[in-house]
Amino acid sequence: MGLNKKSVDDINVNGKRVLVRCDFNVPLKNGEITDETRIVAALPTIQKLLKDGGKVILCSHLGKVKNGPNEGESLAPVAKRLSEKLGKEVNFVADYNVTGEAATKAVEAMKEGDVVLLQNTRFRGKEETKNGEEFSKELADLADVYVCDAFGSSHRAHASVAGVTDVVRAKGGECAVGYLMQKEIDFLGNAVENPVRPFVAILGGAKVADKLNVINNLLEKCDTLIIGGGMAFTFLKAKGYEIGNSLVDEEKLDYCKEMMEKAEKLGKNLLLPVDTTIAAGFPDPIDAQIEVSVVDADKIPADMEGLDIGDKTAQLYADAVKSAKTVVWNGPMGVFENPVLAKGTIAVAKALAETDATTIIGGGDSAAAVNQLGFADKMSHISTGGGASLEFLEGKELPGVVAADDK
Repeated sequence: MGLNKKSVDDINVNGKRVLVRCDFNVPLKNGEITDETRIVAALPTIQKLLKDGGKVILCSHLGKVKNGPNEGESLAPVAKRLSEKLGKEVNFVADYNVTGEAATKAVEAMKEGDVVLLQNTRFRGKEETKNGEEFSKELADLADVYVCDAFGSSHRAHASVAGVTDVVRAKGGECAVGYLMQKEIDFLGNAVENPVRPFVAILGGAKVADKLNVINNLLEKCDTLIIGGGMAFTFLKAKGYEIGNSLVDEEKLDYCKEMMEKAEKLGKNLLLPVDTTIAAGFPDPIDAQIEVSVVDADKIPADMEGLDIGDKTAQLYADAVKSAKTVVWNGPMGVFENPVLAKGTIAVAKALAETDATTIIGGGDSAAAVNQLGFADKMSHISTGGGASLEFLEGKELPGVVAADDK
């Protein structure tokens, strides 16, 4: 998938209404934003469009919105933080309809250099997630030009990512990508298609199922593949180890066997945990005090659960990273939200911070971990998209990228 796409540097927005799809899907705790990575990442594109005299209308989703529109998933906290960051008022349209009369009036009143933020696009439910024609048209009616800077949502063909571009284009408007999208595609694209070797990929997180195609694709591209997190236990069980009460995906055991065979056949290093940090159960709440011990990966007692990699594994993984020239990391090594179970993730983050390699963090939990642990400024690139970066690493075409105009 080439990226010879129009960017914000290629379009003239002076006096025009520009609808920008951002990724403001930030984690909230009691109405406060706990990680503002995505807001900060959106600023350069917004500032560029304002400087060029655009009327900037921002839209985004937040959360899954499973039970209809609600204040807990409103973009109000984002509007507040964005106003502080931009140093100017962001006019927030709180209307749950997203595009109704309130939005139309707010946009009509805009002057060049003004900013409006629409309500959570997922408050429109299936109209957003199923790429509804009517909602796509309502969004497009607010704008003359469309910019997608939401890499974190670019793998979903939703109305605010895909459908809207058809309508904007049909009325003669341009569709471009923002700086963030461009940087993502440059870094992730090059890492996978044209890496400087040795290329080490580190995959963690809970579910093997989420990473199936990534494992398959990266085994062909990388020199060493490191597996950690909850999904490592399915691999360990596939090796014939007893894994106690650890997370396992019984349906994927054969797949894991195939991948281990594939690695051997291709002459790739596939590294799995050699020891595990175990406890009697999952911490509840997630950051609660918990008693743990470390055992060899093939000696997990029947009534215990593995929740992080052990010290020997952390050392093994850190050593593998030292000689690398390119490292891609997606997914934590354990339950990093718990201080006791964050050691493995910290060890990997530290190893990446100390290596001279190009280090690319694949969004989602790994990005949160790197930020919370204070290693962000030591990484070459931190992706703002978890699922999107995964699909990129799978070699898939992303709807949000495909939807932009070619240069």
